Order: sequence, then structure tokens, then C-alpha cells
Amino acid sequence: EKQVFQLRAHMYQARSLFAADSSGLSDPFARVFFISQSQCTEVLNETLCPTWDQLLVFDNVELYGEAHEMRDDPPIIVIEIYDQDTVGKADFMGRTFAKPVVKMSDEQYCPPRFPPQLEYYQIYRGNATAGDLLAAFELLQIGPGGKSDLPPIDGPMDMDRGPILPVPLGIRPVLSRYRVEVTNVHVERCLGRESISKGVGKAGGNWEYQGAVHGGLAGNQAAASLKKTGNGIDLPENELLHPPLNIRVVDCRAFGRYTLVGSHTVSSLRKFIYRPPDRKAQHWNMAG
Repeated sequence: EKQVFQLRAHMYQARSLFAADSSGLSDPFARVFFISQSQCTEVLNETLCPTWDQLLVFDNVELYGEAHEMRDDPPIIVIEIYDQDTVGKADFMGRTFAKPVVKMSDEQYCPPRFPPQLEYYQIYRGNATAGDLLAAFELLQIGPGGKSDLPPIDGPMDMDRGPILPVPLGIRPVLSRYRVEVTNVHVERCLGRESISKGVGKAGGNWEYQGAVHGGLAGNQAAASLKKTGNGIDLPENELLHPPLNIRVVDCRAFGRYTLVGSHTVSSLRKFIYRPPDRKAQHWNMAG
């Protein structure tokens, strides 16, 4: 028996991806495969933690079988991550698999199953782990009333992104404004000659800091204090969804060229979050 569905792939973010370029970064995009269809996210340049925030819609997906089998054991979705090169074909970075949450036409689109929540999917490159994908997938049956009976896709709509749909409200994380400060960057015994290096840090591919770090002869130690101020960046209120902070040290060469010296990833910023003291509690303790 033929069943017709619409697949919605809510591709929010990936983190800790494989560095495919000599710069220590990548230009990643994701390709989603389901049955005989595939679609790609946009390419985000120079990041290991791309926030695509993109909804991919697969219309008129035809499946054959009993309705209860479709609901309980839907087909597997394959997601592959690639690095876009300016010349030649894209480089494979990793792959993961997911199963969608299925809604039949006679079911209500309501909690606790809907809307689906974002989940982390482990990305593999061969037998090695190669990052995580933060996404959600739902497979909605198209009933006799057609697609007009499907749940609407709630904004926000970003006109600057043209035809690209963002992850809908209710699925995308609630964001808050943060300011990230990085201080006391030390570089020791990483350069064997007189040179100048630059520290670069990125959180989620949307923020970076840069500052000169002067390196000396081998055995010498250099330090710089770097501080990012301004309007800050938007991060999820759920601290478990915060992307890691990637720090790169590059050697500044002549004619504006850079060579990667090394990199480090701070996988979780949770323990560094500043929490203002509760002044009311302090006042109550002093009064007591």
C-alpha cells in the first residue's frame, strides 16, 4: 500500500568537525539523503561549528507498506558532511544516520512527540568520530486533504536568506546574548625562530577574536591579553547546546600569508559562564 509523506529535516548546527583545510578550518555543508531524494544546506565558510539553522523540506515522498510499520519503523535518513573546495569536488568529512519521528494523517500534531526536539547525532569518518550534528527530523503523512492539512511552518523568516527556510520556532533553541572574553593567551616553545603569531578563536563559527602574540626563540615564552567586547553573540539559553570554542595560533608570514602553528578546542564553556551574585539572597543572609 502506497503512503505519501513530507520529510522535514531541521538542520541546526554541527560541532567539532574535522579540519579539512590547511588553515585548520573547513567550509562545511550537509547533504541529506532520504529514499531517492537528497538536498543540501548552504555552505558556511571557515568554521568547525557551522550553524546552518536551515529547514530542508522533502515533498511527495512515496513509501510502500502498512501504516503502523511506517510509524514504528521508518526508513533511515543518511546525512553526510562535506568540505566545499573552490576547485574540484567537495571533500567528504563524515557521515551519520537518523530516524524521523513519524506522524500519520489521523494523529494530532501535539506534545509530547511533536514538535520534535533537537538531538545530537555522532558523526563518523570511517571508524573514528568526526563531530556531532544537532538536528531533528519529522516524517508527516499527507492525507486526503493534501499538504494543506500539514502543520504550518512557523517563522522566523529571514528575508536576507532568500529561499532558505530557518528551523521553525518551537524546535530552534531560544537564544540569549552573551559576551565572550578570552584573556591570558600563552604561547611557549612552539616557534623555533623570531616571528609574530596571531591567536584566532571562534565559537559556533559566528564569533572570533584576534590579537598579536609575539613569539621568540625556542624556549622563550610569550603572552598576550586578548579581550572581545562589543555587542556579543547569540547563544542558546540551554547551556548544553553551546558550541565549543576553537582557538588557532597561526604564524604570520610575508605578503599576508599565514601558516597554522596549532589549535585547541574548549569543548564546553559551561564552567566559564559568569553568574551574577544573588544580591537579594546576600541581603537576606546579612539581615539574618
